[in-house]
Amino acid sequence: MSVSVSIILLTVLAGGLSQQEYCSARDAESCEESGINVGKSSMYTKATNEKYEKYLTMIRDAEQNYKECNNTKHECFKDVILRDLRPFKKKGISEEMINAAKTRGTFYQIIKGTLYREKDCMFPARCAGIEHFLLKVIGNLSDMDLVINTRDYPQSSEYFGNLLPIFSFSKTPQYYDIMYPAWAFWEGGPAISLYPRGLGRWDQHRKSLNKASLETPWEKKESKGFFRGSRTSSERDNLILLSRNKSHLVDAQYTKNQAWKSNEDTLHQEPASVVSLESHCGYKYLFNFRGVAASFRHKHLFLCRSLVFHVGDDWTEFYYDAMKPWIHYVPLSKYADQKELE
Repeated sequence: MSVSVSIILLTVLAGGLSQQEYCSARDAESCEESGINVGKSSMYTKATNEKYEKYLTMIRDAEQNYKECNNTKHECFKDVILRDLRPFKKKGISEEMINAAKTRGTFYQIIKGTLYREKDCMFPARCAGIEHFLLKVIGNLSDMDLVINTRDYPQSSEYFGNLLPIFSFSKTPQYYDIMYPAWAFWEGGPAISLYPRGLGRWDQHRKSLNKASLETPWEKKESKGFFRGSRTSSERDNLILLSRNKSHLVDAQYTKNQAWKSNEDTLHQEPASVVSLESHCGYKYLFNFRGVAASFRHKHLFLCRSLVFHVGDDWTEFYYDAMKPWIHYVPLSKYADQKELE
């Protein structure tokens, strides 16, 4: 995976060259005919080398230091588990802490292989998804009490008072929530017109996105950036504005969400239509931004076999640590202005 992504990155950085100035490293014969030595600096013009040298250096450094995770014994996510449990190591998790956490999540019990849940659930669809996964592994679990957060936002931090043992799907370093290892909500994700029950069913999306990506290989993808999403964070604004100013570079538009009230919520333009995840695969460059919390689209974008630009590094899900900048994606600052995005 890292090799193919790096090839894409190097191709992107050479994008300013004319057809005569660029040859493919996969087509050594065409390079030789042009008098170009594959893999050497002469493959690019002097101006291009100088302009993009810092990016090429970061790619090379990332590849030299990259060690692919061996997950045969589930070691890839061990550090995430240990890090999330570390705040509880000194005093452990007490019944008092569990009781305090109940106000910020849904309380579950596992007793002799049977799953119990408190009657009320803020998001019934998300509770149904949680129960779907718990019931798959319940035979291997000991008796326990646990509190699971069904809100978008993490719930345990110094701002909320005492340390609380709560499972959440995403967080920032300022929170103590324990991230649970689910690739997506089974149901109950963001509800949009194409997914009225909420974005979920990772098992189905993996198949449909893989099919879409195979039907649209890299050379057939449209050579521009792409983003569709609601204005859940102003960090997305600069890409939207860049799209309005230079539509040949990127197609980025705001859509409605449940909180939409007027065109002010879509940066003073009519909201765009919602686009399926599979349609994203028609573009070479896909942008991922945080929303209220970590973005639900993140994991799906990589299945398109497009180049993903991941903006910001505050919000994480359990698998983020295994994905490395310049190996799996291009990192961008959440403060990136239109010039930097361009």
